Amino acid sequence: MTGARSPFCTMIYIVNKSNDPAYNIALEEFCFKGLKQFDKIFILWINEPAIIVGKHQNTQAEINSRFVQENGIHVVRRITGGGAVYHDLNNLNYTIISNEEEGENDFDFKTFSQPVIETLAELGAKAEFSGRNDITIDGKKICGNAQAYVGNRVMHHGCLLFDTDLTILSKALEVSRETVDFKGVKSVRSRVDNILPNLPKKITVHEFADKILQHMMRKFPEMTAYHFSDSEKEVIEKIREEKFANWNWTYGHNPMAEVVREKRYPAGKMEVFLNIGNGRIKEIGFYGTFFGKNSDLTLPQETLKGVKYTPSDVKNALSQFDTTQYFAGFSLDELTEAIVD
Repeated sequence: MTGARSPFCTMIYIVNKSNDPAYNIALEEFCFKGLKQFDKIFILWINEPAIIVGKHQNTQAEINSRFVQENGIHVVRRITGGGAVYHDLNNLNYTIISNEEEGENDFDFKTFSQPVIETLAELGAKAEFSGRNDITIDGKKICGNAQAYVGNRVMHHGCLLFDTDLTILSKALEVSRETVDFKGVKSVRSRVDNILPNLPKKITVHEFADKILQHMMRKFPEMTAYHFSDSEKEVIEKIREEKFANWNWTYGHNPMAEVVREKRYPAGKMEVFLNIGNGRIKEIGFYGTFFGKNSDLTLPQETLKGVKYTPSDVKNALSQFDTTQYFAGFSLDELTEAIVD
C-alpha cells in the first residue's frame, strides 16, 4: 500500500529502517499530522546514539554537552512532553498513533503500554506499568513513555532499553561540572535496566522488534503494511531539515530570565522562568517534564503577562482557563505555588 487509503483497512504499520534521529522524529510527526485518513498507526524504529529531549525542556540543562559532542551523539527535541532519554542502536522505539473516541481518558499511558508488556510476558519477562508513564522489570525502568495531542488524535511513543550501553546513557545525561549553571533542575534519573538480561532466551533487538510486530498483528489482524510514496518521503525530509535537524528547534527555545523557580510534583517537574517589572510579570516561560493535551503554551504565558506578581493575582489569572489542558495532573494551587510563593 502506498500513499492511499484502503477502503477495507484503517490501521497500518510502518517498519522504519532509518537510524537518523531527526528524520525519525520527522517521520513520526508526518504520520501524526499528515496520515489522518488512518485511525491507527503503529511504527517501530531504531536511532543512532542520540539524546531526545522533551518539548518543554531546557536542552542544555539535560545533557553533558562536551561528552555528547566528543562522542558524536545526536541531540533532537521531540514534540511530546516528558524527560530526556538516550537512544542507541540497541534501543527499540515504538509509536502508536490513534484517534481518540469521545469520552476516553486523556494520557492513558497504561493502555498504550500493554502490547509491550504482553510481548515481554510471551518472551518470559514479567514487566509492569509503574508510576506516571514507565514500564519496569523488578522495579527498574526499561521504558519511558510520552504523548502528544492534536485535536482528538493522540501520538504515544516509548523507548525500550533492550541492550543499550547504560554507561554511555549515564554519561550523556549527566551535565558536566564545567557547564554553566542554567538554573534548571535536570530530569529525575530513575534506576534503569536493559530487557535482554531478563529474557530466558537471548535474541537481538531486531528479533525483539519482530516479536512486538507479530504480537500487534495477532491482536489487530486487520493491520496492514504501509510504504511511503516518493512525494511523502520528500515531505518528511523537508520536516527534518526545517525543524528537527534545525539548531533553533533543539536549542533556541532555551530560556533567559531574571527569576527561575524549580518545583517537583507528582505530575512532573516544573521550571518557571520569569522577568518581573514594577511588580508585574513581563515575561514567563514554562519548562519541565509535564504533559498536556495542548502543548502550545501561548495562552497560559500570554494570560499571565501584566499580572501582579502575587499568589492571589496569579491564581486568579490561572483560573480564567482550563489549566489541565496544558499541565495535566497539576492543581491550581500547585501551579500558583510553582510561579510565586
